[in-house]
Amino acid sequence: MTRGFSRRVLLGLPLIALAVPAWAARPITTEGITFTGDITLAGTALQLNGVGWRAVAWLRGYAAGLYLPRKAATPAQVYEQKGAKRLRMVLVQDVDAEEFVKAFHKGVDRNFPSAERPRLTDRMARFDTIVRSLGKLRKKDVIDLDYLPEAGLQLTHNAKVRGEAIPGEDLYVGLLGCFLGDKPADPELKAGLLGGPVG
Repeated sequence: MTRGFSRRVLLGLPLIALAVPAWAARPITTEGITFTGDITLAGTALQLNGVGWRAVAWLRGYAAGLYLPRKAATPAQVYEQKGAKRLRMVLVQDVDAEEFVKAFHKGVDRNFPSAERPRLTDRMARFDTIVRSLGKLRKKDVIDLDYLPEAGLQLTHNAKVRGEAIPGEDLYVGLLGCFLGDKPADPELKAGLLGGPVG
C-alpha cells in the first residue's frame, strides 16, 4: 500500500461519514438483547424509536422495541404516522400464548373508545386465533407485530410469518394502544418505546 493511496483513503473517510443519513438510529442493547437501529419493512426505511421492558413487580417478561418511519415522542405522533411500523418483542420468560390474548383484549378495552370497539371484534378474533396457534412461547422467542400498509397487521414468530395479515390501520392502532395508551400495560414500557430511558 503506497503512501499516496493511504492518504486518499484517510481523506475519504470524512466523506463516507457524511454519507450516513443524519436520521440513522443507533442500535440499543439492554441486558444482552440488541435492537437494530434501522430496518426496512415493506420497502420503507424504519428507525428504532425506543426500547422498554414489560415487568410485573420485579419479574420481567419481555423487552420491546418500536420502529417507525420517523421519531415520535407522544402516542399521537405514533398513531398519525402513515406507512409501515413494527413492534418487536423479545421474551425473557416462558409464557402461554393465551396470556397475550388476554392482555390484548384488556388493553383494547382500556384504551380504545367503547363506541368503536364493535368494528374491531371480528378482526380481533382472527388475531386471537393466530396468537393461540403459537402455543407455548419460550425464552428468547422473537415476535414481530408489523403494520403493512397494503395488507394490515402481520404477526411473525421467530422470523416465520403466522397466519394471514389482518386489514385495517384501526386494528393496529388498537394494538399499539395496549402499549402506548392512557392506561398502558406498563407505564415504564410506554416511556421507553417513546424514546425515554430504558427501564
